[in-house]
Amino acid sequence: MRLLAALCLLVVILGPAQAREEEEYIVVSGGPALYQWEKFKRPPHDRWWGNFIRSAVARIQQLKDEHGADAKITWLVHRPSYQRRSRQKEGPLTTWIDKLGTKYGVKLVWFETTNQLINYLNAGEPRHLVKIGTLDWFLHSNKACFMFDYSSEIDSASKVWLHQNDLKQIRRGIFSRKAKVKSWGCHTGESMSKEWKRATGIRMVGAIGKTDYSEMHRNNWIPSLSPGGRWKR
Repeated sequence: MRLLAALCLLVVILGPAQAREEEEYIVVSGGPALYQWEKFKRPPHDRWWGNFIRSAVARIQQLKDEHGADAKITWLVHRPSYQRRSRQKEGPLTTWIDKLGTKYGVKLVWFETTNQLINYLNAGEPRHLVKIGTLDWFLHSNKACFMFDYSSEIDSASKVWLHQNDLKQIRRGIFSRKAKVKSWGCHTGESMSKEWKRATGIRMVGAIGKTDYSEMHRNNWIPSLSPGGRWKR
């Protein structure tokens, strides 16, 4: 009887066993502009189709170094942009990206719409058990909007975007307590970072000014800030 009473007291003190939370590390790649339009601009965007792919791979390698080879890493890529860029005879881009996902052992999730991306963030994993530990955005952006297909279907415009006014669609509680979010696009720190914190409760590092993907090979394939720019939380 004394042993039973002691066990009951232990259960009361410790409470029921709780499932251990995991973390998922998410990298997002928007699409490149079509160079058939951009080549006439000064300066043009995306001379190379792989700006947002090579930088994402570099970040994936960093995440594996930081969290281990078995870290749960998911790579979200806007498929239509790479399908359209493939038509410029640069090669089977989506096939190459598929192979990169396999090579680096990550879960590659193609998306076509903003709703598909948001749905993955909110419920791609059971978020009561698997929280988002990091979220990196490699894409075109302005101070108020992520543009997943900038200058891909319409010259100098976008049909698939995430505006800061729509950030409330991202559920609170899906991020880990110390989650790190960073936008590697242009101008995000000028407005969108503030609205991201307001909507999600999590800080997002963004650029004041432009980011530069043209010299990534000098920076371990991670984009840098353009002259005069700075990072802001």
